[in-house]
Amino acid sequence: MQAFVINPTQKTITPVDIAGTLDEVRTLIGFDSIDSDEIDNNGDRLFFDESCFIRQQDGVGRFKVDNLAPVAGIGVIANSRDEGKSIQSPEVTLHDLVKRVTFL
Repeated sequence: MQAFVINPTQKTITPVDIAGTLDEVRTLIGFDSIDSDEIDNNGDRLFFDESCFIRQQDGVGRFKVDNLAPVAGIGVIANSRDEGKSIQSPEVTLHDLVKRVTFL
């Protein structure tokens, strides 16, 4: 399956191939404690470090998707219709996602 990694420090959105586990999403983000928000009604979600603003990290970029709250650090876009228990490829295309992400 595919996911999209948002790196606000480098200001990039990169497709990556993963097997589709929540542990892989955690590895991409770099932290075990993650959370997610829906980015649309089809199950696509933004996964991010749950403590992204509490954690002391110098030089880490920020971004937001649409009108969601800003996120510090790496984000992952994947599809999960069951709140992150299973992970599938997102329905949003890279082309459309690029238009929806704002680097801060």
